[in-house]
Formats: sequence, structure tokens, C-alpha cells
Amino acid sequence: MWAPLLPVAVVAVSAFGVLVLADALLLWRTPGGGLDGARALDDKLSLGDQNEVRLVVRSGYPFAARVRVLDEVPVQFQKRDAGAVVPVEARGEARLTYTLRPTARGEYAFGTLNLFAATPLGLVLRRFRTAAAETVAVYPSILQMQRYAFLAASDRLEEVGVKRVRRLGQTLEFDQVREYVAGDDRRLVNWKATARRSTGGAGTGGVARLMVNQYQEERAQPVVAALDMGRAMRSPFDGLTLLDHSVNAALVLLNTALGKDDQAGLVAFDREVRVVVPAGRRRGQLPALLDALYRLDPGFTDPSFEALYAALRGRLRQRSLVLLFTNVDTRAGLERRLPVLRRIARLHRLVVVLFENTGIRGLLDDRAERLEDVYTKAVAEGLALEKREVARTLERHGIGALLTSPESLTVDAVNRYIQIKARGAF
Repeated sequence: MWAPLLPVAVVAVSAFGVLVLADALLLWRTPGGGLDGARALDDKLSLGDQNEVRLVVRSGYPFAARVRVLDEVPVQFQKRDAGAVVPVEARGEARLTYTLRPTARGEYAFGTLNLFAATPLGLVLRRFRTAAAETVAVYPSILQMQRYAFLAASDRLEEVGVKRVRRLGQTLEFDQVREYVAGDDRRLVNWKATARRSTGGAGTGGVARLMVNQYQEERAQPVVAALDMGRAMRSPFDGLTLLDHSVNAALVLLNTALGKDDQAGLVAFDREVRVVVPAGRRRGQLPALLDALYRLDPGFTDPSFEALYAALRGRLRQRSLVLLFTNVDTRAGLERRLPVLRRIARLHRLVVVLFENTGIRGLLDDRAERLEDVYTKAVAEGLALEKREVARTLERHGIGALLTSPESLTVDAVNRYIQIKARGAF
């Protein structure tokens, strides 16, 4: 368009071409140059939790490089971004982490780790494909289970809402005879042992050493989590189904029972019983429970409580604590199930875990500003009242009821187990 600019343009384009060529030579021809990377994560991801993925980028270049890190995460997360840019010092390394929250159990496939190197000029990018593809499994909330186990071991369960319950009555097993210390209950004095341990023997003027009986909590009591896999358990909350929340809570509950030397078992059913893990406390009990919980999926039909009754009657010879995780919204639905539940309650200590409707709770909390809002709140209040009536009906028939929200499910279930155990009400 203007002839005098042509030499300037030629010089500018030539200089740009030289810089691009020099930049490419730095990336491809530098001796010992290149990038390497590694991905580190747990071999089992935890359902519903933020799982940490750790990346390491190592540079062999003799200059500071800017590296764009793009990890090929599993398609289930639908994560589409341009990755993160990190500076890497000359022949140094950089570390970065990100988190993933899986909302479904199963296998997740990671691809390669893509590293795009750039010199300080930043005119050319060179891609390095590192960290070979790998597949990991998403299991029930292992992180939550480990957290509860750690707090239980350090006697700090109150931090997550688990209450201390004072033991009522003397539903304890004999442990040993030991010397009396200040504060022991005098009713526990063992007079025969005291007479035998008196120094100098009877009638010699020796000093009596009081001996007391020591008791411990009853052990080896069966605790069974019964999981309803019917269509009602497909209802979503916070990205997970009600069955997923129940699976996570059941894992923590059964691990807590094993920690208290009780037996832990599992029954999962829909139209028929799909999974049975007999109650026990052998070495491999927890991995067996974890593997069984990993494979559970909700169906599209109503569950058969008759099948559950038959499984409990045939597999559990000892009276057990059975926590049934299910979802019953109406009294009509309860009436259909109540005869079978009463038969189960005659054989075992049954607690039915019900879920509050969190959507209704939100409507009740909203302020009514229009006539339509008043009608909506009235209907919501009626549904919430019916749910509470379902729980009261169960209690009137001698069946324990636990009405809770999905976010409070784990704490409430563990609290109920500890409360029943403390009262010796199995």
C-alpha cells in the first residue's frame, strides 16, 4: 500500500523468523533439554470427597522455562480448561496439586500428562507427553471412614458431632480382677479375692488389699447395615444419590462397630437380595465390606422387604442391631411395609433410617410474599408433617426410627449405634 514500508516489513518479518527459529532451536536442540512429569494419587479415590492429585514437573533445560500443565482427567468430571502455567527454574522442578470430587462409584481412566514448554521468548511451544494413562477405582468414602477412625482412636469424636453416652445399667462383660483405686464403685468389690490377697492371711493382723471386678463393654455383638437399592434411593442430593450417602454412612458405621470389637455385616436388596456379607470381625471383614459396597447401584423398581426378612432370618442366628437405610415418604407407603418390618423387629433390634426432604426444607425456610407462596408452603408443611408421622408410627410399633438429612446421616447413624450399645438395648 505504501512502497517505503516494504523494506521495514521485510526486516521485521525476517527478525521475527530468526527469533522463532532461535526459540525452536532452544526447545529442540538444547543438549539435555526437555521436560518430564509424574502424577501421584491414591489407588482408590473417595466418593463425594475432594481427592488430591499431585503433579511434579522436572526440567532439563539450562534456562528458566514456563510450562503449561494439562492433565487428561477422566471424562466423568467433564473438566475442560487450558491447564495451569507454572514457572520451572533451570534444571529444576515444580509441584502443583488439584482436587477432584467423584460423584459416582466405578472405574475412572486418566490419560497422559501434557506439558507445553516455552522459553522466556514464548514464541514456540513444545509438547511433552508424560505420566502414562492409568485407571483408578472410586470407592465409598474412605477418607471419611479414616477420619472417623482417627478421631475415635484419639478420643476426639465429639469434633464431628458424635456424642458421649454414659452407660446405663450393668450390661457389661467381666474382664479381670484388679486392686481397688480411689473412685472405684464399692459395689464391685470382690470379697473372696480380697480375702485371698490380704497380706499375712486371715487373723494375722495383716493389711487387707481390696480387690474389685473390672468389666468391659459387651463385644462381638452383630451390627448389620441393610441398604435399600430401590428406585426411591435414586433421589439426588449434593451430586450424590441417597444410596451413595447411605453407602458412605454404612462404611463409617460398620468400621466403628469393628473398632468396638463388634461384628459387622451387610445386606443390600431391591426386588431380591443382591449382596450379603455375614456379620463377623475377622481380619478381612472390612475389605470384604468395602468391596461389596463399591458394587452397589440403585435400581428402577420397588424393593422387596419380604426378601430382606427372609435373608435376615436365614443368615442372622443371633439377635442383631439392624440399621435399615431406606426412603419412605408417605404413610400409605409405610403401611405396605409395616407388617414385614414388625416381623423383623421381633427377631432383631431394628432401626429404620429415613431421609428428610431437603427440597421441602428449603421451601419452608423461604418467606411467603404472594398467595401462591402461601399455598406452596402449606403443601410443603403437610409433606414434612407426613414424614414425621411416618417416624412416629414406626416408634409406636416398637421400631426405632432415625429421621435425618443426608449431610447429617453419618453422624446421626453412629450416634444411634453408640446410644443403643451404651444402653445394652440390642
